[in-house]
Amino acid sequence: MHVLVLGGTTEARRLAELLAEELPAGARVTSSLAGRVTGPRLPPGEVRIGGFGGAEGLAAWLRTHRVDALIDATHPFAGTISFHAAAGAAAAHVPLLALRRPGWVPGAGDDWHPAASLEEAAAALPALGRRVFLTTGRLGLAAFAALDGLWFLARSVDAPVPPHPVRMETLLDRGPFTLDGEHELIRRHRIDVLVTKDSGGAATAPKLGAAREARIPVIVVRRPPVPEGTAVAGTPEEAVTWLRDHLGHAS
Repeated sequence: MHVLVLGGTTEARRLAELLAEELPAGARVTSSLAGRVTGPRLPPGEVRIGGFGGAEGLAAWLRTHRVDALIDATHPFAGTISFHAAAGAAAAHVPLLALRRPGWVPGAGDDWHPAASLEEAAAALPALGRRVFLTTGRLGLAAFAALDGLWFLARSVDAPVPPHPVRMETLLDRGPFTLDGEHELIRRHRIDVLVTKDSGGAATAPKLGAAREARIPVIVVRRPPVPEGTAVAGTPEEAVTWLRDHLGHAS
């Protein structure tokens, strides 16, 4: 049996660990990473890095390597690869599951402003604050490049490249983060508005609690939907159960 995991996330690594423990001897697990992050944390099992060449390239890879199941455990905002996964799996007649961590939910005291895109978030910013904590990743900074009147603290794993805001300080860091640490960042940089994607998960959630305590607004960019008809699991454990059901292998 051969399982391909489209990964790069914490959930993908955890899934690869579970599959290494629970799949029968001789089974293969290949984790595919996009290669956009320097020094990624590699999961157990086989690892490939790089794209497939679109849906057709992925379908060809699935056939050539005799993949029995495809699990899309990419970031909730990696929309393009998810649609390629759906099309490639359908063309190769391989069952597909999307592993998606649950999104965040606002609580008492939160001042959240939903946005459908980074561009919509940028348009809303001037009315909400002047000193921005931007946690949308290095690849989305172009949407904010024209906001010369605002100051940005942009946090990302790797260094951003232009275009990006002119008045911007870069903070290179990788989660998990702590509530105390996020609160100190907001205080030290006099942040008055936070921008984030609804990535979900616990590793980067403390910034939301810190924003609540600081009573500052949060622009939350909504995640794109999974392709229509794709089965969805919320945890790596649920993904293992799905795999057992589809391939008939017990732990």
